[in-house]
Amino acid sequence: MTVKDPRAAGLAALAGLLADRTRAACLLALLDGRAWTNGELARHAGVAASTLSEHLGKLVAGGLLIEERQGRHRYVRLADARVAQLVEELTARVAPEAAPPRPRTLREASAGSALARGRTCYDHLAGRLGIAITDALTERGLLSVTGGAADAWPVTEERGTGFALTEAGLKWFGDAGIGLAHTGRRPLARACLDWTERRPHLAGVAGAELCRHALDTGWCVRIGSGRAVRLTATGEHTLSALLDIDPGTLR
Repeated sequence: MTVKDPRAAGLAALAGLLADRTRAACLLALLDGRAWTNGELARHAGVAASTLSEHLGKLVAGGLLIEERQGRHRYVRLADARVAQLVEELTARVAPEAAPPRPRTLREASAGSALARGRTCYDHLAGRLGIAITDALTERGLLSVTGGAADAWPVTEERGTGFALTEAGLKWFGDAGIGLAHTGRRPLARACLDWTERRPHLAGVAGAELCRHALDTGWCVRIGSGRAVRLTATGEHTLSALLDIDPGTLR
């Protein structure tokens, strides 16, 4: 007699939510970590507002989005960091032949180049900027690659997340003025597969706080209203001083 796995129905329902191009476009747009209105997402996805509203209802009911109302406006955002991780890592596994078509205009090419150079992945840094910072932290012994290794810190919280901050790494964050308030179930450090670089960048609490600090202090600034970010002269100087990153690799 076959025993049915009770998780199968839930997995199938989740796959069904993701298996629609309009809903997928919305989830990708919301990876910028901000709340969008129904109208903004409808224009982004190229569908009518009424059509988009139906899709958002399904994503909210499925637990992938949360809804917020402010006056007459309805906003939606990703439910949490775990949803962002799921979307980003699935995107990184899209076969090269299924990647977006080549840009048709200079504007499209510039936007794609900016995203590849540096962007936010929900609440942490990605693209070449995120990878460069992650590599520098690793090369200097501030971040270690783990697979649940016994020397990971702290073992009980970082096991299986791919990255762990070393004691020197914890001190580096403190010296840089980046607080690491570690509460809840979110790991202190986690590897997130980068969809343009096809390599892991730093996520988790450390990645989120590093990104927040970089934006708050002007190390980098957002480009327009999308996910792309640009490293400033202050950021270039600071990262060169703190991590010996060659600014030329980030331009």
